[in-house]
Amino acid sequence: MKNNVLVVSGLWDSGPQHWQTHWMTDHPDWNKVAHRDFAAPQRDEWVAELDAAIAACDGPPILLAHSLGCMLVAQWALSGSALQVAGAMLVAPSDVEAASYPIDANGFAPVPMVALPFPSLLVASTNDEYADITRTRAWARAWGSELVEIGDAGHINGDAGYGPWPEGVALLATFTGKLARAG
Repeated sequence: MKNNVLVVSGLWDSGPQHWQTHWMTDHPDWNKVAHRDFAAPQRDEWVAELDAAIAACDGPPILLAHSLGCMLVAQWALSGSALQVAGAMLVAPSDVEAASYPIDANGFAPVPMVALPFPSLLVASTNDEYADITRTRAWARAWGSELVEIGDAGHINGDAGYGPWPEGVALLATFTGKLARAG
């Protein structure tokens, strides 16, 4: 299970200093969802691309999502896909309904407010510029996600100083351990 990880990046992809990039370098056997356009995401297109990436995995993967990638996971869960995932670690979901969201959300709004059909861990910052913590807490409740707040961590990305992010590696290990024990 630990090697069956699918990385789900957000808007503009993950830059060279982003923890997702560092972790993929450390785990060359992990796969990443490829999108035709990371700068102008379209919900239906991104859902189809995520579905294709899940289908290409050897069994149900663990989704490792950041920012808009978290909203993509929630939208995919509502898509009716017959595919399954083992679980999802959702880091710093961005609020596509906020007026401050940097682009047109192109179908990602409204945010799904129903339980995800798989275990999930939501990792949040208390001062994320792309999502107020009260909204993030509401998503965690609605999605049935375990919530871990890591304090003032910005958007938990490279710009906020989250490159290698060993604490995140530990959170992922704990989460995958729980999945292994449960399944």
